[in-house]
Amino acid sequence: MSAERDVERFSIPFPDHPVGRLEAELGRAAGAPDPRHATAVLLAHGAGFHMRSPFMTNVAEGLRARGLHVLRFNYPYRQRALDEDKQRPPDRMPVLEEAHRTALSALLERVDAERIVLAGKSLGARVGSHLAAKGEPCHGLVHLGYPLHPPKKPERLRDEHFAAIAQPSLFLQGTRDALCDLTLLARSLERYGGSARVEVIQDADHGFHVLARTKKSDATVLEELLDLVRAWVEATFPDRRTS
Repeated sequence: MSAERDVERFSIPFPDHPVGRLEAELGRAAGAPDPRHATAVLLAHGAGFHMRSPFMTNVAEGLRARGLHVLRFNYPYRQRALDEDKQRPPDRMPVLEEAHRTALSALLERVDAERIVLAGKSLGARVGSHLAAKGEPCHGLVHLGYPLHPPKKPERLRDEHFAAIAQPSLFLQGTRDALCDLTLLARSLERYGGSARVEVIQDADHGFHVLARTKKSDATVLEELLDLVRAWVEATFPDRRTS
């Protein structure tokens, strides 16, 4: 364990992929007197990010400050891209799912928390939802911009597994998100297996950048997102205790 703000950095073996490992970082909840009483979040990055990108770092630190343990990790394609210093496309879904599952196992081994929440940005949200639909252990899901469809292809919905998801979910979506038509999302959620709450961020795009006329900074929007996550966790799991 690093002495730096209760942060542990480590590698998770992933032998069935050329990269051989998943780099990970676990941050313990700030100020929680008993870690067993906090919710632990597995936070997965988007297709164009890695776990230490500014957005992912700010989300992780913000959640920790709100009393949540957070484990971040790199998907294998992103780790390989970092190792080789060149871009690589995402792995196929079975590989992404197995990497996500491996990271979840590492979290379960390291943190004895009351609740496990799978959270993700875009691609990470989608993969986490696939794991929930397949019965992997988690109590809830947080989608930071769920990619319901590719840009300009609303007919290609990524909701075929929604009915199999029993866990409560929070969708944080921008009104200008090119990967999630909100009308289509509402229709998709009609067959969602668990409860689903949608929080709409006005004028935000897929990266949660808002229009200049709103006079809101990215930092302000991020604080709103993090407060929404904490409020949802506390409302969904009312017996959760924090410091």
